[in-house]
Amino acid sequence: MSKLSEKDKFLDLSDYGRPLAKVFANSLKNTRFTAIHVTFLFGIVGLIAIYFILNESFIFAGIALVLKSIIDAADGELARLKNNPSYIGRYLDSIFDILLNLLIFLAISYKTDSNLILTLLAFFCCQLQGTVYNFYYVILRNRSLGGDKTSKIIERKTPKAIGDESQKIVNVLFVLYLVFYGVFDKIIQFLDQKAFSSSSFPKWFMTFVSIYGLGFQLLIITLMLSLNLIDFIIPFFICYTFFVFILIGIRKSLL
Repeated sequence: MSKLSEKDKFLDLSDYGRPLAKVFANSLKNTRFTAIHVTFLFGIVGLIAIYFILNESFIFAGIALVLKSIIDAADGELARLKNNPSYIGRYLDSIFDILLNLLIFLAISYKTDSNLILTLLAFFCCQLQGTVYNFYYVILRNRSLGGDKTSKIIERKTPKAIGDESQKIVNVLFVLYLVFYGVFDKIIQFLDQKAFSSSSFPKWFMTFVSIYGLGFQLLIITLMLSLNLIDFIIPFFICYTFFVFILIGIRKSLL
């Protein structure tokens, strides 16, 4: 099952790994491997990428980051193939993403002797950018499929565990999710409070928004590492946030 109906599908620049993710997920469809196993796998690959950054093996670090993006997409694909939605998987995926992003920026900061305050600002900007993408995408996804079981526009209430997953684990992961992502969600919701009532998001707008998807962000880091531009990654992501306000302005004034 696709996340979007045919009429709502757009060119997602951050989702370049989806075709290979589908192949990988299909290869696991009839095995004992679950989507959560795949989530842990992309976490391990992300740590390997960080190891390569610290050892200045930037080409291998870039390869690992792209591979992480592909595997990151595969866990959701496998959950849909096995018809096994999971709040544990949904929150664990997001928690791994933000922790890995923080470690990636800290590793880059360490290798470039960057100011810690600027490093944390770049990380904050990176997460804010990703929240813009997720905000509009989840709104579109909820409308397209008539409501999504595990992805919500606003996270306020602890969800009820699905199937045989542990409610206690769901509760803990939900709290961690709010701690890590709550401030970013509130900022974007404040900046575009009427996005929920927008009649539609044109495909060109969603493609523009997708430059802030995590996959595209990691691709930018990969390219900059490969070109030995590691010193510019932190200032780039701070400046890259400028387009967030342009996107929100376009949505509010034209759409």
